[in-house]
Order: sequence, then structure tokens, then C-alpha cells
Amino acid sequence: QVQLVESGGGLVQAGGSLRLSCAASGRIFRINAMGWYRQAPGKQRDLVAVITGGGTTNYADSVKGRFTISRDNARNAVYLQMNSLKAEDTGVYYCNFKDVRKSFASEGSDYWGQGTQVTVSS
Repeated sequence: QVQLVESGGGLVQAGGSLRLSCAASGRIFRINAMGWYRQAPGKQRDLVAVITGGGTTNYADSVKGRFTISRDNARNAVYLQMNSLKAEDTGVYYCNFKDVRKSFASEGSDYWGQGTQVTVSS
């Protein structure tokens, strides 16, 4: 069974920084895209950043220039460096791994982390 474990959330003042981590455990052959999503209170879960297996990144307009997503394939992990944080960045952050394959011939499945709270005080 593949499980994603997140860490790194917390309370920070506006203008500060946080680094989120998400690592997968279990039998894994390959992971396609890895991403971070954010869900603010009373709102839907939105994509913040994504990184493909080839290393291509894409960001929500609201975080461009402030957040950086990266991955470590050897550790089956993804990271989100968040700088110049704003109050509107507050929410629960979820990592998402797409098309996780347990072997070369197996079908891919998607997995979510349990979420980590990020609170930015203004």
C-alpha cells in the first residue's frame, strides 16, 4: 500500500517562508507527476504547483515567483518552498502523486497526502 506523508506546515508571519515535504512509502516503481494543492476554508481544493516526471513545472498565477516545487525521485518525494508568504496563502496543503506504478507493467494510481495546515498571519 502506498502512503504519502506530509510535513512542514505551521504558523508564519506574512513575508516569511516555509518548506513543505511529502514522501511516499510502499512499493513504487515510478511516479509521473507530483503536485501540491491548497484548500482554503470554505473553498475548493486548487492546484498550487505541479512537476512532471521530466521536471517540467507549472504554477498557479498567485504563487509564481514566490513558490518553488522540486522532486527527489530517489526518495519518492516532492517539496514546496514557499517564500514571501501572504495571508491568502493560508489553507490546508495536500500533495498528490499521479500515475504511481508499482511495477513496469502495472496500472497507475493516484494518491493524496493527509494535508498539512499552513497559516500566514498578517
